[in-house]
Amino acid sequence: MLPARAAETCPFISAQELARAMPALKWSLISNQDGRGCIYQGGRGDTMMLTVFRNPDNDRARELYATFVKTLGERMPLNAVAGTGDEGQGGTSAAGAERQEASVVALSGDYILQISVYPIGRRADDALLGPLTDAARVAIANVSKSSERFGNCEWLTAADADGFLDKSTLTVQRTGAGSCMMFDREANTMTVAVIAMSRDTVIGMMKRAGPCKHLTIPELGSEAFGEHSCTKGNGNAVNIYVWKNGRQASILFAPVKPHPESGSVERLRAVAGRVYGKL
Repeated sequence: MLPARAAETCPFISAQELARAMPALKWSLISNQDGRGCIYQGGRGDTMMLTVFRNPDNDRARELYATFVKTLGERMPLNAVAGTGDEGQGGTSAAGAERQEASVVALSGDYILQISVYPIGRRADDALLGPLTDAARVAIANVSKSSERFGNCEWLTAADADGFLDKSTLTVQRTGAGSCMMFDREANTMTVAVIAMSRDTVIGMMKRAGPCKHLTIPELGSEAFGEHSCTKGNGNAVNIYVWKNGRQASILFAPVKPHPESGSVERLRAVAGRVYGKL
């Protein structure tokens, strides 16, 4: 028996805080995006998306924030929003816009928060933007609770990049509670993603026919297998899947061009073995 999963919560705003900020709307949390953001469904079919983006430093955050504001400003007129970190902008789409939207984007240190509501069958207006802004003020104070961070990750270490990535330009990023990414200046990447999965589903994945060469890796368990030399997608990529304790980990090496490790799982097998040991 697997332990029962705790009900998902949003790390950036509690259900009570959200109800206080937006009392006229009832929201149900659909997903907390592995600790990086929260997706809600409303009673009328409305959707709310709250996303937190972490950046390596304040300068990069400010650059990305400017891009977000520019992109949002192409969809709607924006106004400054007070009380949302270092600075914030918010707005609503025009009355005739096909997709109605109210959004706030805010900057706080090396974090960016974007929170948007997409109402169904009615206008996104100031009556929606006001409460949404109140929710943003709560959430911006909690952005550091994001599961994303730079510099370290429990599933991958810089040593795992040996033979795969340029270690002199390496960035290690924890992209979520169950996921990590390393990349170099050339944009070669190595990722690990860990998700809950039944053994039956894993066995089904092992048996499926696909565009890649398949091989089993019995020393990492009877559910372990690798894929390489794919005829679709990135043909240079190598992927190993391992499973233990009700969780599957995918260990992916994706170089931008052919690489000595492209056509084989031999070297990636060692990285996969270390991940397997942590499952």
